[in-house]
Amino acid sequence: MTTTPRSGAPADQATVADGAVPMTHPQIMRALSGLLLGLFAAILSSTVVTNALPRIIGDLGGGQSAYTWVVTSSLLAVTASTPLWGKLADQFSKKILVQSALIVYALGSLVAGLAQNPGTLIAARVIQGLGGGGLSALSQVVLAAMIAPRERGRYSGYLGATFAVATVGGPLLGGVITDTSWLGWRWCLFVGIPFAMVALVVLQRTLNLPVTKRRVKVDWAGAFFVTAAVCTLLIWVTFADDKYAWLSWQTYTLVGTSLVLALVFLFVETKASEPIIPLRLFRSRTIALASTASLFTGVALFAGTVFFSQYFQLARGESPTRSGVMTIPFIAGLFLASTVSGRVITRTGRWKGWLLAGGVLLTAGLALLGMLRYDTSYPFIALCMALMGLGVGMTLQNLVLCTQNQVAPSDLGAASSTVTFFRSLGGAVGVSVLGSVLTTRIAHYARETITQLAPQDQAAAAKTSGDGQLPDLALLPAPVRTWLEGAYGHAIGDIFMYVAPVALLSFLVTLFIKEVALRTRSGLAQTAQEAKSARTDARDTTA
Repeated sequence: MTTTPRSGAPADQATVADGAVPMTHPQIMRALSGLLLGLFAAILSSTVVTNALPRIIGDLGGGQSAYTWVVTSSLLAVTASTPLWGKLADQFSKKILVQSALIVYALGSLVAGLAQNPGTLIAARVIQGLGGGGLSALSQVVLAAMIAPRERGRYSGYLGATFAVATVGGPLLGGVITDTSWLGWRWCLFVGIPFAMVALVVLQRTLNLPVTKRRVKVDWAGAFFVTAAVCTLLIWVTFADDKYAWLSWQTYTLVGTSLVLALVFLFVETKASEPIIPLRLFRSRTIALASTASLFTGVALFAGTVFFSQYFQLARGESPTRSGVMTIPFIAGLFLASTVSGRVITRTGRWKGWLLAGGVLLTAGLALLGMLRYDTSYPFIALCMALMGLGVGMTLQNLVLCTQNQVAPSDLGAASSTVTFFRSLGGAVGVSVLGSVLTTRIAHYARETITQLAPQDQAAAAKTSGDGQLPDLALLPAPVRTWLEGAYGHAIGDIFMYVAPVALLSFLVTLFIKEVALRTRSGLAQTAQEAKSARTDARDTTA
């Protein structure tokens, strides 16, 4: 693979871009400015609707299944597209790819804001997820290209901080927009578009990476079969125990189809000249274990956080704005852990201890949240969320970091996106499964406690729990409201309890990841050195 500097770049800038000398901190921050802004927009699109979703689904006439699919559809698109974006980054201009992802994201946001029914909203979220998958994968790839693993912890901390700010700012902003009568929830879906447009302009001026001269070979067959396998699996877990029993002919058919599609995908990848997930990467113990840990961490992260808004609004009756404020302890823990761990890793070069500590804290936070009820003390909830945030902040970036440290520069994109793929896959499957389980648990606790209501309230209660739509608590009589809040609170507590063992599995997997010293050269520097060595060898051969 050969590279050339950007046309018209000054000699010193071209030298830096080629990786011959390390980029300075100001140069790196200028190059990352637009990327971080784009990443902020992508994360904002997910978090800004978090506290608005109960209101959105209620206004569009959807139920718990629609609520789950609005979240799952975006995660599915991220999951399916991430490997493709990462592989393209190894073959094509990273700058153009990032800008393309921003445009796709903005189009999806526009369609989502104009949606008139749950189906249109879900389809628009798929488009958003395609763009968001590109931004998530490419941010890691660009970072790895410019910065040596030993120095990358510091800048991974900036990614984590961006994630934290967008995550805490999104629910707060979404809550305020939803509660403001002259705006309304549709502006939650429009709000990311200006950030994406500004990021496009900034990226054009600041991100000057060498252009990769390499024939682009897109593994469309691999992309199709992995998407089909994941979609079939998600359809099964979404409708199981609702449209059909867990053990039924529909289950056997869908699971069998998903397994066949997965096997076909693996076969296609062994034959593809440029597979989107190179199977040879899994010969590395670190990559195989990090991918497995990311799968379990994705379940814990997404399945844990997605249900916070439902808990605060449907189990405690809080407004969207207050619901966002109440999640600040989680985001504060994430912000602190990602920033501090990144700086310490840069200084010491040691990263495994942070992975292990993160796994312990994440598991502990989820296990304690398993005791949630509708009247649980908020300080206790805040402590549990802070533990979760600390665990996530210590885990996510470092799983990618240890993977990038083990691969050649030509595989940075594929390796980074593979770890992200498994994290998104875990999140998509986890949210879908637990969304189905949540519906069942709510119905169970509602039936179990309905006899505690007065006879005149039982009819209203039965109608509320049987119409399949998310309730508007403000319209319910006080006894019925308390009864329903109790069912939601207990059921969501069960969800966190079910997720805690999955987080424990992630911790156990990380125990077996061997700590390898972080390299001191960036991906561009390694590529430049390889090109120089190749030219030297060619001259020696000619001589």
